[in-house]
Amino acid sequence: MTAATPTGTPATEQRPTLEANGLAVEFTTRSGAVARALDDVDVSVRPGEILALVGESGSGKTTLARTLIGLERPAAGEVRWDGAGLDYSARGLKELRRRVQMVLQDASSSLNPRHTVYDSVAEGLRLHRLVDRDPEGRSEAELVARALASAGLRPPESLFLRYPHELSGGQRQRVLIAGALALQPELLIADEPVSSLDASIRGEILALLLKLREEMGLGVLVVTHDLGLAWNIADRIAVMYLGRVVESGRTEDVLAAPQHPYTQALLSVVPEIEQLEPVVLTGEIPDPTRIPGGCRFHPRCPALADGSAEAAGVAAACAGSPLPVLPAETVGHQVACHLVAARQDG
Repeated sequence: MTAATPTGTPATEQRPTLEANGLAVEFTTRSGAVARALDDVDVSVRPGEILALVGESGSGKTTLARTLIGLERPAAGEVRWDGAGLDYSARGLKELRRRVQMVLQDASSSLNPRHTVYDSVAEGLRLHRLVDRDPEGRSEAELVARALASAGLRPPESLFLRYPHELSGGQRQRVLIAGALALQPELLIADEPVSSLDASIRGEILALLLKLREEMGLGVLVVTHDLGLAWNIADRIAVMYLGRVVESGRTEDVLAAPQHPYTQALLSVVPEIEQLEPVVLTGEIPDPTRIPGGCRFHPRCPALADGSAEAAGVAAACAGSPLPVLPAETVGHQVACHLVAARQDG
């Protein structure tokens, strides 16, 4: 599927709302070693588009999301918003965080238990003084009610004086989304938005995100380990491993015909996908202070373990030759894998 804004312009034909070029983020551990959490990452999100960042814990997904909204400063590369480099001044970041809202996975810990639903949603309006700037002259209560209704909480006034502990898990997640919508953002970053919810509620929240995209033209960046979720909601997918994007493209291309052995392994354990044999990855994602040479996935790669890479004559390259960085293109199925490249050349 190709996303379109309310004006009907395909998202793939528009300038990115938010993009990263050559992004690198480093942290120094207590021992003094440097951990490279992101390594030369290119991504972009356009208006009305849903991009899913997928991968195991430790792949760099959340670090990338935090860097895109200025919560982490890159050691190299650049984040661009509407074509201009990110302004890291206090004023610049405040304006960015009005236009780009992050919705966290755990509503129970994200919502202040001492704040009513009304105050939780109104907090951003007060911080950014949006009531005074509202072009229609609406009151704070009207803006709060509008945000709650947009998040599927109706009648909104019935929730004004309720506290988080009085709500269901799905309602709490919708309150978080309402707090973001109150600021009328242009992009939502949803970090594991349904991981803590029951299966019966997950579909409702995903349907809400799709509805917001269609009605408001919102771009959405979804951070998830769940390829099944990405299958149901995303226009494009970027698969991350150890700080790099290793496969990207349109959702139907990546998930219907996964090329990278890592993507194949992740997809093989999705319950909705029955045609793939389950692939059990050995070990864990390596320490980011000691990134393997060559393909960083090679110590865990099933293609090396079963001899496929050796048969294709690329085993040495997998262990020793670096791979190119995948550009942030909106079309085309891209893979960083020596074995895939050898098969394509053959």
